[in-house]
Amino acid sequence: MSLNGGSPGPAARLPALRRFAVAITLLNVLGHFGLGFEQSWAQPLVALAAAYGVELILETVSAWSERRPAHYRGDGFALVDFLLPSHITALAVAMLLYANDRLGVIAFAAALGVASKTLIRVPAGGGRIRHCLNPSNTGIAFTLLLFPWVGIAPPYQFTENLSGVGDWLLPGIIIVSGTFLNTRFTGRVPLILAWLGGFVLQAGVRSLIQGTPIVAAVLPVTGMAFLLFTFYMITDPATSPSTPLRQVAFGGSVAAAYGVLTASHVVFGLFFSLLIVCSIRGLGLVALAAIRSPAPAPGRAERSLSPRVAITPASVLKVAE
Repeated sequence: MSLNGGSPGPAARLPALRRFAVAITLLNVLGHFGLGFEQSWAQPLVALAAAYGVELILETVSAWSERRPAHYRGDGFALVDFLLPSHITALAVAMLLYANDRLGVIAFAAALGVASKTLIRVPAGGGRIRHCLNPSNTGIAFTLLLFPWVGIAPPYQFTENLSGVGDWLLPGIIIVSGTFLNTRFTGRVPLILAWLGGFVLQAGVRSLIQGTPIVAAVLPVTGMAFLLFTFYMITDPATSPSTPLRQVAFGGSVAAAYGVLTASHVVFGLFFSLLIVCSIRGLGLVALAAIRSPAPAPGRAERSLSPRVAITPASVLKVAE
């Protein structure tokens, strides 16, 4: 998670990461101790170990190849701050996936989510190259595709042991904290509004075309998984547009993709729709950079490749932001 362009600025990146990491850690601890999480304690621990390991290995190799100090070197907090993104990815994967007692796929999902930031990178303007796929969502979506027997954690687990005012309090906290985070740090409120509006619109369209009861079509908005997806996943600043109009297009596109997938009876549409839209956006950035890139001088095409149009190959483990 990092801020760019229209966001409040790079200075807000680290405070946002720290708050997000604290929030998702508290939710996992409360979930396993009292809310009713169905997964074992081993699941988040395995996910964290896999994510930390992959992040540290990739950075170590990258630093060695580029002959620079590793980003995790420094004072006592350098390592902690460096691992914040992988910490968030690991806990999101562990919280939302359910694989019974098979922990290998959880490690796979966390490792893939972290590795995707290095393996798939596209031009981001100004000569920068960065990842375009949401790490947590990528790990979850590919795990669901490759391992059909893995499912999403049951929605009731977030409030299974709550009753009365507690059923309203926890969702309220998620909404308030997510709204604050996205207003103060990420600047992704237009994206959230476009996603929510698009979700209601696709529900209405499916109701008209397929006869789906409108209440059933919009019912997912009442679930905790939907709230976490809305306020903490789709709004990832590193993998979503920064300007308001592009945010609206991005959020509306995810809603449209979800509607098409659901109408086609594809389950887990939230995660697949975000993966599809992020992938299309990444290809669009590559194409745009190729169009804007000046043509190489005659006789030099085989020796040079503009960094603004090149996707980092898998053999190159890290490109400086």
